Amino acid sequence: MFGEIAGRYDLLNRLLSLGIDRRWRRDTVRRIPPLGEGPVLDVCTGTADLALAYWKAGRGRIRVVGADFCWEMLAVGRAKVRRAGAEASVMLVEADAQRLPFSDDTFQVVSVAFGLRNIEDTDRGLGEMVRVCRPRGAVAVLEFTLPEKPLARLVFGWYFRRVLPRIGQALARNRHGAYHYLPSSVREFPQGEALAQRLRAAGLAEVRCDRLTLGIVTLYSGIK
Repeated sequence: MFGEIAGRYDLLNRLLSLGIDRRWRRDTVRRIPPLGEGPVLDVCTGTADLALAYWKAGRGRIRVVGADFCWEMLAVGRAKVRRAGAEASVMLVEADAQRLPFSDDTFQVVSVAFGLRNIEDTDRGLGEMVRVCRPRGAVAVLEFTLPEKPLARLVFGWYFRRVLPRIGQALARNRHGAYHYLPSSVREFPQGEALAQRLRAAGLAEVRCDRLTLGIVTLYSGIK
């Protein structure tokens, strides 16, 4: 499914979010910044948008690794890394988030943007992210949520269920209904305190849930 939409994934992200997805990633990097000289890992990196955002935040002085299990997405991401002149600092690797090929206590920040709900075993994915994070390092999870305010929830629900799938499927034709999968996966995924509890169970402290853009996205974070 992800391989089929890779070629138009970035275009649709900009179009369907009205460009706000870039701000969400900038907010993630601003709130959970790279503070030391250690590397940063972006899990389920897709086309490497968040990995490149961390590279820019580190002014090219830190190493960033992006991991994803979809080769086609990584191919698009590698082309973006080359265009950005970031090949010396950003490495993209094909890897399963449930079996990360990295040593314990390696990364100062481990992030995932809109990918945790795509991992088959959420708790195993979180456990791997925490395992490879350094002690006192940070884990950041950026994910869609349903707004708490009734009017925002109504409008967002209508757009997410009725408009987004039609535009997405029309522009990124695929056999797997990727843009019908998106809203259904968001509805079924734990949100708010339910997901925060799973971050704590994975070994994180000081867990925060910061809602962005009327609550349609939440940035979860914690310290190992």
